[in-house]
Amino acid sequence: MIFSRAPRERHDAPDATAQSPESAAPPSTPSPPAPSPLPDLVPLTAEEIALMRASVAAVGPYAADMTVYFYAILFARYPEVRGLFPDNLDVQRDRLLRGLLQIVDLVDDPENLIRFCGRLGRDHRKFGALNGHYPAVGECLLASLARYAGPAWSPELAAAWTHGYGVVAQVMMHAAREDARTAPAVWEAEIIHHLHRGHGIAEITVRPDAPYPYTAGQYASVETPWHPRTWRYYSPAHAPRPDNTVTFHVRAVAQGQVSQGLVYSAKPGDVVRLGPTQGDMTLDPRSDRDLVCVAGGTGMAPIKALVEDAARTGTERYVDVFVGARTAEELYGLDDMLRMSQRHHWLSVRAAVSHERIAGLEGSLPRVLNEFGPWYRHEAFLSGPVDMVTQTSATLARQGIPQERIHFDPFDVPALEAALLPRKLREPPED
Repeated sequence: MIFSRAPRERHDAPDATAQSPESAAPPSTPSPPAPSPLPDLVPLTAEEIALMRASVAAVGPYAADMTVYFYAILFARYPEVRGLFPDNLDVQRDRLLRGLLQIVDLVDDPENLIRFCGRLGRDHRKFGALNGHYPAVGECLLASLARYAGPAWSPELAAAWTHGYGVVAQVMMHAAREDARTAPAVWEAEIIHHLHRGHGIAEITVRPDAPYPYTAGQYASVETPWHPRTWRYYSPAHAPRPDNTVTFHVRAVAQGQVSQGLVYSAKPGDVVRLGPTQGDMTLDPRSDRDLVCVAGGTGMAPIKALVEDAARTGTERYVDVFVGARTAEELYGLDDMLRMSQRHHWLSVRAAVSHERIAGLEGSLPRVLNEFGPWYRHEAFLSGPVDMVTQTSATLARQGIPQERIHFDPFDVPALEAALLPRKLREPPED
C-alpha cells in the first residue's frame, strides 16, 4: 500500500519547507589540520595472503575456543590490559572474530584494508588503547593461532601473520594519533530527554560536552554508567543539528546490558559516553540517483537521518522508503515518515507486515519491495535485522542494482561479516 504522494515530474518546484527543523544546516566547523602521511607499508605477498586465509580455515572449527584462549593468555601475561575490557567478554569475543575475518578478507585490497584498520584505530581510542598494547595483542594472537592451527602452523605461516598484524597495527596506531590531533577519545553526553515509544523502544536525546561531528546515516558507540567499558552501537535518528544534540532510538533487548539500562533506567540528567561515529551508509553529494531505503525495527533511525539529509540539501531525486515489522502495531517510525512525506513531494513511504494478514500490507520487506520498482537505476540503503538486510540485498541485486550501490553497515549489524563466520556464530549481537 502506498501512503504518500502520487508520481510527479522529476523537476517539481523546490519544496516550500526547505527551512523546516530537519533541514536546518548545522554550524560550520573549522578545517582540521593537514594529516601526516601514513608510514610506508610493505604489502603482503600473494603467498602470505594465501597462508593467512588457509590458517583461518584451519582454525574455523575451533574459533570460539580460540578466542577464549586468546583473552585468557592476554590477561595472564599482561594483567594491566584487563581494565580496558568489559567484565562480560561474550560480545567482545565475537567482535574479535569478526574483526579478524574482515582483516583477512581485505588483505589483498590495501585501500579498503587501510580504511577498515584506520577506523578500528580511531575507535579503539575510547578503550584507552595505547601503542604499547599492540605488541601484547599481536603476541597473544599468534600464540592462539599457533595452538589451534595445529600441524598447519609453520615458520612461514608465523612470518605471514607477523607481517600482516604489523601492517594492521601500524595503520591503527597512525589513525589514532591523527584522530587525537582534532577530536577527543570520548564525549560526555548528558541525557536531556527520555521518551518511551512503546514495544520496548525509547527515544533518548543527549547533549555532548563538545561538538560531536557525524554524517547522516552513520552510527555511534554508547557506554552507560551502569556497565562501564561495555559499548553498543546506535544510529542518530536525524541529520546533524545546529544545537549539537543527538537523538537515539533504542530497543531493549533481552539480557542486553546497555539497551535495558538506556530504555528502563536512564533519565534526564544521567550522563553517558559516546565514541566517534563510524559507517559508510551516507549520501554521496555528487550523485543524483533516486534512492530506495528499507528499514526494519529501529533500523528506521539511520534511514530517517538520510531522508532529513536529503531534505536539507534540497534534493531533486525521488526517495522511496519501505518500513517493515511483524505486525501493524510494531510499525515503528512509520508515522514520522508519513509526516515527512506530506512535506516533501519527492518522498513516498510504504509499509509491510510479515506476521499479520492486512490487505495491501501483508508480506516481508523483500517480498513487498520486489512488487515495486524497477530499482536497477537506484541507490539503495538498508538498515535492520541481519536476515532482512541480507534478503533485501539479494532481492535488489536480482533487480539489477550492482553491489556497490547497495549500502548497509556491517559493524554490529553484521550482514557482511555474518557470511564469513561459522554458522554457530551468526546470531545477531545481544544489543
